[in-house]
Amino acid sequence: MALPGGGLIRFARREKSPGSGPTPGHAELFAALPTPVLVVDPEGRVRDANVSCETLLNVSRSAMIGTPVEEVIGHTLTSVPKDAPFAAYALDLKLPGNRRQRADLMAAPLSDRPGWRVITIHGPPPTHLVSRRAGREGGSLTAVGAAAMLAHEIKNPLSGIRGAAQLLESTADASARDLTRLIRDEVDRVAALIDRMEGFTDTRPLDRSPQNIHAILAHARDVAGRGFASEFSIREIYDPSLPAVLGHRDALIQVLINLMKNAAEAMREHGGSTITLTTAYRHGVSLLTHDGDGRQALPIEVCVIDDGPGAPEGIAEHLFDPFVTSKRSGGGLGLALVDKLIADQGGMVEYAREGFPPRTVFRLLLPRARTAQ
Repeated sequence: MALPGGGLIRFARREKSPGSGPTPGHAELFAALPTPVLVVDPEGRVRDANVSCETLLNVSRSAMIGTPVEEVIGHTLTSVPKDAPFAAYALDLKLPGNRRQRADLMAAPLSDRPGWRVITIHGPPPTHLVSRRAGREGGSLTAVGAAAMLAHEIKNPLSGIRGAAQLLESTADASARDLTRLIRDEVDRVAALIDRMEGFTDTRPLDRSPQNIHAILAHARDVAGRGFASEFSIREIYDPSLPAVLGHRDALIQVLINLMKNAAEAMREHGGSTITLTTAYRHGVSLLTHDGDGRQALPIEVCVIDDGPGAPEGIAEHLFDPFVTSKRSGGGLGLALVDKLIADQGGMVEYAREGFPPRTVFRLLLPRARTAQ
């Protein structure tokens, strides 16, 4: 590993066995380490970081280099000796983006580089989203059964009630027509709710294909900007080099419109002015496949961010469960449907409060489409 000022961190060489490929270089090994690692110079500034560290901190290596390590990990190391190993456990780190995380820090000096240290961060692994996704599987399956039963048992009788109300209205006097209209309006409202629940009953796999995520975002933005979010500013911060995403176009549009509508409703009720759409390429996040024989990488990140107050603390951990909502007029199915549609495409969705001042972030993590060979 080359270091500023000359010199190398030297690794012991292994003899290649017959038929084996070239031995991986130290740069490859450093980048592939699953543990987040920082290299810090005698002045306490970051001089290198591996991919796992970029993923954990959500900051690029180039942005970290030259930055005081205290600013990167949110914990001071001034009292720690530079010439001896140390370990600190259960520290409350303040990570970039005003995120907090409890983690262990371990450091070791570089024997041939006085004052230089290697620091490792031991907390939830970069793929901790997998367990959170898995924890919601039961809720999604329960929602499928509940939706199928309610759609069958309720929607059919509703059509008969509405038809009877229409017949009564044609023969009723003016005062009674108000009551028949009320019956029709309430039937229509319940039928619309059932229509939304029927989205959970479709367990057929989606027909996924390579999609330009920025074209999909542009369509959703136009729908929002000309309709339910017309009074808000919509910012776009995109990585134009993103590869195609493997997904279903209509389902992704529905997900983005649902999230943008949630953002607009939250800001309209509690204050806020801007919806921000972002895209990025993230290394290190993956999801266990259904058959458990491998992992599906989810490198494409799409975020819908708003200035609203976020979910109440009491329901934040259950936002993606069906029938959970903080809206007075909500049915609690919008985010549950978002969760199902993203899961059906092999991805995951996460909710967070990030930044200073904090903003609401809904983060979609999606698979990349394979390029033709």
